[in-house]
Amino acid sequence: MTDDIEAVVRPVDVASAQPPMRDEDGKIRPDFIAAISAAIGREDAGLLREIVSELHEADLGDLIEALNSDERVRLVELTGTDFDFSALNEVDDTVREEILEELEPETVAEGVRELDSDDAVELLEALDEEDQDEILDKLPPSERDAIERSLDYPDNSAGRRMQTEFIAVPRDWNVGEAIDFMRDAPDLPDRFYEIYVVDGVNHWQGAVALDVLLRSHRDVPLTDLVDEDRRKVSVLEDQEEVARLFGKYNLVAAPVVDEADRLVGVITIDDVVDVIEEEADEDLKALGGVTSDEELSDRVWTIARARFNWLLDHLATAFLASSVLGLFEGQLQQMVALAVLVTNRRQPGWQRRDPYHDGGGAGPWPPANSGRGMRSAWFRAEALVGLVNGIGSR
Repeated sequence: MTDDIEAVVRPVDVASAQPPMRDEDGKIRPDFIAAISAAIGREDAGLLREIVSELHEADLGDLIEALNSDERVRLVELTGTDFDFSALNEVDDTVREEILEELEPETVAEGVRELDSDDAVELLEALDEEDQDEILDKLPPSERDAIERSLDYPDNSAGRRMQTEFIAVPRDWNVGEAIDFMRDAPDLPDRFYEIYVVDGVNHWQGAVALDVLLRSHRDVPLTDLVDEDRRKVSVLEDQEEVARLFGKYNLVAAPVVDEADRLVGVITIDDVVDVIEEEADEDLKALGGVTSDEELSDRVWTIARARFNWLLDHLATAFLASSVLGLFEGQLQQMVALAVLVTNRRQPGWQRRDPYHDGGGAGPWPPANSGRGMRSAWFRAEALVGLVNGIGSR
């Protein structure tokens, strides 16, 4: 039996275009989820570490959401340092908070240390201040200070989204010195698209794209290559404005400067894609009377209370429409055909489709990759929410 389980879940060709955890439609295979659950139940840490280490963070996030709530924490604990904490940024906010609250602060701190600063901030920002401090206290001072500075910026600002790991070089260097620096530096960002030129007090002077740098001879001064008109963003600029800037000028990265024009970070295209998805998701939720912070795993009462105001508004407008129609009751009786044109405001749920739950947001709701247990829980929760709101609006 153990051999059968390992045959199901043990990764095969890592370079394969289709990960073994998914079927031909891209959905997580039920037998894969069952096998992972069995491995967690047996506490087979070796097998779980091997599997988790081969998964992309997005796939690992889908796997976490497909597991039962008590299995999620055990998966993190059993896989130890092989668990990529950036996967927690791919899951439902409520699921992420539940996992972080169950884990020991030391475990979370070790995971945060392996993340880029923007991913670490995204992971911690949803926690309350007490939990944040408990985790941050376990970090080295330099890493803690960088994350705390980002957390101090306003929500939805460039400062919250930026990555504090970037490459800055003096203005008087040449191409060879810049390349040698990047070759020898032990803590370069995992992925970058340009280097930034600064003065002695870190004031931003311009940018040099990597393709320009690599095509130039070693003795060429950076001043001959620097783009001083490069688009930059303020640390306090709203993330929606940043996304518009990226779209308008086809950017893949942009430097972030503070009020004194000092270089403090960089925003990359992957951060902007997240912003676009979040803002579109929020707008589509609003069309359906769903609050922007509603999550799949929220409690029934929380969802019902959030949607009640929207239903109350529909009820009020229904009474208003009925009173207006009452003023023309005589005319309607004489011309019954006009009644066909009257909108039935008493049945707003029939009149209006919710684009978010129809799949117009971040995907079909519930997600196709969610486990059977999560989908069943969602249908039960939605039925109860409809019952509560239906009774409340009568």
